[in-house]
Amino acid sequence: MRIGYGRVSTVDQDAGLEAQERDLKAAGCERIFLEKISGTKVDRPQLSAALDMLRDGDVLVVTKPDRLARSTADLLAFVERVKAKGCGLIVLSMNGQTLDTTSPTATLMLTLLAAVAQFERELMLERQREGIAKAKADGRKLGRPPTILDKSATIRKMRKEGMSAAAIAKELGVARSGVYRVLEVG
Repeated sequence: MRIGYGRVSTVDQDAGLEAQERDLKAAGCERIFLEKISGTKVDRPQLSAALDMLRDGDVLVVTKPDRLARSTADLLAFVERVKAKGCGLIVLSMNGQTLDTTSPTATLMLTLLAAVAQFERELMLERQREGIAKAKADGRKLGRPPTILDKSATIRKMRKEGMSAAAIAKELGVARSGVYRVLEVG
């Protein structure tokens, strides 16, 4: 039996999850497990369910190796876990090639590609840290911009002073609907 597993990190990646499901169905998966959870989470219920369902001779199918693991070591641990059950792992999207870990050559290719992906991720994180450090050194404010809720005390005070919602919105440079939202809550 072919068992498919798909994952996206956040709930706003529905299109990516739908694409994975489509590709897994096209690859002949009879059962597909999907979840919206970070790859860094140790407990991934749908992945556990997919692995639990594997029986001798079954194949676990994923679209990309990063759907399973964030590091080469983690990916190789998954490969070994699947092999220990007498099963295989197929990765569909490896630059146009499909890798089937039942062959030693494909396992080598998967290991090399996972190492390159991990290297790229580490470089990206390093550049990100450098960018954050530079922004801090330049005195730029980091993080999300303030929301209307951050101005709620000011909005209520202005309203008590007799200002209209439109005048408050204009004065603070916010949407009038946001002013009404704060006044309804407060």
